Amino acid sequence: MTLPASAPTLADIRAARDAIGGLVLRTPSIVARELSALAGQDVLLKLETLQPIGAFKLRGAANAISRLSDKQKRHGIGCCSTGNHGRAIAYAAARAGIRATICLSALVPEAKVRAIRDLGAEVRRIGNSQDDAQAEIDRLARSDGLTDIPPFDHPHVIAGQGTIALELLEDRPDLAAIVVPLSGGGLISGIAIAAKALRPEIRIIGVSMENGAAMHESLAAGRPVEVTEVPSLADSLGGGIGLGNQWTFPICRALVDQTILVSEEEIYRGIQALMGDQKLVTEGAAAVGPAALIAGKLKLDGPSAMIISGHNVDPDQFLAIASGQPVKIGDQTIRG
Repeated sequence: MTLPASAPTLADIRAARDAIGGLVLRTPSIVARELSALAGQDVLLKLETLQPIGAFKLRGAANAISRLSDKQKRHGIGCCSTGNHGRAIAYAAARAGIRATICLSALVPEAKVRAIRDLGAEVRRIGNSQDDAQAEIDRLARSDGLTDIPPFDHPHVIAGQGTIALELLEDRPDLAAIVVPLSGGGLISGIAIAAKALRPEIRIIGVSMENGAAMHESLAAGRPVEVTEVPSLADSLGGGIGLGNQWTFPICRALVDQTILVSEEEIYRGIQALMGDQKLVTEGAAAVGPAALIAGKLKLDGPSAMIISGHNVDPDQFLAIASGQPVKIGDQTIRG
């Protein structure tokens, strides 16, 4: 299968690294002892939790903002988000002196909403899904001239996320696989483009939660499909991919080798494992790779990397999981 003609290239991703270098950290890759023993292979953790906003999303947001025209900067920018993209846009916009409006659905945890407001952005709570939030951003684009920077389906965003693969393969040129949290596909698309260009034999594996896994369901159907959003420990992976998806769906269809789904209980255990192995504070989305390995759903045939995508978790929820206590997610009670 071929990529869209306008899809980012390896050259675009290298240019993105230059564009975002003053704002984004080159994060370390560390070997996880217990996960490596379980896999029988070196398992590296790419610690995007160390970014200034605590998540990888800053890479794509910073690259997209670096490409704005002076007119776009004057009119301001916005996005809909499940939390981390909004935080990234707010952070990068503040440093560029650009007004930012972030629209979030009612499913986004309040801790993430407060964090975005604290960065100086205007926050609007709209509806019960990412689609509802997107509709408000679309309205603001029409009425106010605001520029929408989508959370994933945008070539500059994809190129920014792809810079992770450049760093990983500089650290470990022999990687056999990269395991990526899978939501709208911006992260895995950028990583897949760069990694496959540099090392064609590498496997790209996406992991998502069992309920509301939009990209997984769309790939299975052969076209973008709508999913029902439900509360999840991996709340950052929620939301649809858009029925008019232009980039991430065809890129994932062409370059992603496997997708895996994990249950809420498995995500719970993944969070615990990262805390126990490396003393890492992580959100549920960041723990889906370890969760799949611990559950026996992921088999690795050589040294592999897992993207630990963010640490923006409700502290009370994290403390409960770390201590083995049940947590309430929507109408579910989750235990390890």
